[in-house]
Amino acid sequence: MTMLAEYPTTAEDHFLLGVAESDAGRIREGIRHLSRAVALDPQGEYRAQLAKLFIMVRQDGDAAATLRDAEQAPPADALGRDTMGCVYARLGDHAAALVHFDEAVRLEPRNAAYRYNQATTLSFLGRAEEADAALKALIALAPGDARAHHLLAGLRRQSPERNHVARLTRTLAATQDRRGRLLLGYALAKELEDIGRPDEALERLCAANAGHRRTLDYSFARDAAMFDAVEAAWPLPAAPAPAPDAPIFVIGMPRTGTTLVDRILSSHPLVESAGELQAMPLAVKKAAGTRTPTVMDPETIAAAARGDMAGIGRDYLRRASHHRRDPTLRFIDKFPGNFLYAGFIAQALPSARIVCLRRNPMDTVLSNFRNLFAIGSRYYDYSYDLLDIAAYHVRFDRLMARWRETLPGRLIEIGYEDLVADQEGETRRLLAHCGLGWADACLRFHANAAPVSTPSAAQVRRPIYADSVARWKRHAEVMEPVRRLFADAGIPIE
Repeated sequence: MTMLAEYPTTAEDHFLLGVAESDAGRIREGIRHLSRAVALDPQGEYRAQLAKLFIMVRQDGDAAATLRDAEQAPPADALGRDTMGCVYARLGDHAAALVHFDEAVRLEPRNAAYRYNQATTLSFLGRAEEADAALKALIALAPGDARAHHLLAGLRRQSPERNHVARLTRTLAATQDRRGRLLLGYALAKELEDIGRPDEALERLCAANAGHRRTLDYSFARDAAMFDAVEAAWPLPAAPAPAPDAPIFVIGMPRTGTTLVDRILSSHPLVESAGELQAMPLAVKKAAGTRTPTVMDPETIAAAARGDMAGIGRDYLRRASHHRRDPTLRFIDKFPGNFLYAGFIAQALPSARIVCLRRNPMDTVLSNFRNLFAIGSRYYDYSYDLLDIAAYHVRFDRLMARWRETLPGRLIEIGYEDLVADQEGETRRLLAHCGLGWADACLRFHANAAPVSTPSAAQVRRPIYADSVARWKRHAEVMEPVRRLFADAGIPIE
């Protein structure tokens, strides 16, 4: 490797060096060598790996362009095809991703990782029966694959006659891996809830979350500091000119109906969903110029608040453009965590509209506790403890009161329970706020064929239902400490 590093001359030399550099964490050096490899020999394998590195440094436009070039002569190997599929998935193009995942599985049918990627994409595309079959094939190949069991449990509502409870119980008992136990614990809890054993489900969930929570170096003070920074940054300087686009931001605590509203809005003929983008956090991070290791932190918020709001708006639209399918349509950014950035959004994108979902605080806490977010993301560390979630909600509620006061006309709050009780009335209010005319298709959101890559994928393919309203009351005894915390904070509970 030393000789290779000193005298890289061939395309293969640069390719191998680029992979080695990226494996060592030197992504920019990896991009440099892989770009040279592609220039010398534009084969699909090299382009696939280059696109992967572009995604890793958030250069989505370069990744998309590299994928387009790679389609001229796709990689012949399974790894290269799987890599292309993963990059397409990161860009939100799940239909294109599936083509490559299918080919990777065809080339290496015994590779569990390729099968999992294929099954996940089938579920995002609403092809539940095919996803079910793919997961069963994967579990037959790798019976202890916790990710596969977790995904299978979430594909549909289980029934007493058709479920995987016995198998999940056995697999969980035999699993020592901490991550595997977390995934299997959530899967088992979900299926127990589905088949009418809610107390046992919550008991399993509490055990799974408590075990994981003990491994985390987390205290709520970390999130409190973030809220403090956002509140301290307001008011922000105004943008000098309106942005040329009018995106719609759907924000709120996770698991409060954000995906439902995204589907309602994207069923309108003049609107498309760009998914949950990181474009605003990344634009703010770039404007801040901070060298902190996280995208979202108090130092970054404070520095960006002194920056160029119009520049943030332009950078945001550039980043978002790589996730749009039809630039003639209005688009939705459905990243719930943008509630921390509502001030930046309002100033950097004066034409944007903001929709915040609200839900009964007790149901919000329980639903966050019941949902497994990205395990490796530190931004969801609060979600493994009921009182941590409640404390987070108290600060969210306080921040939303500030946005309500300071952003009149820019922000609308939609109650999940109100939407369930009066779908048409709340939909009309929602569309009017976004400057959209009425469309009957918005009432038939469950017929929307667009992919869904959030935990609500199965639910939003059903008409509106009331099953989740006041769910917390089934577990009133366990939730009593949360109720008391909210009472002390002055948050009313119905």
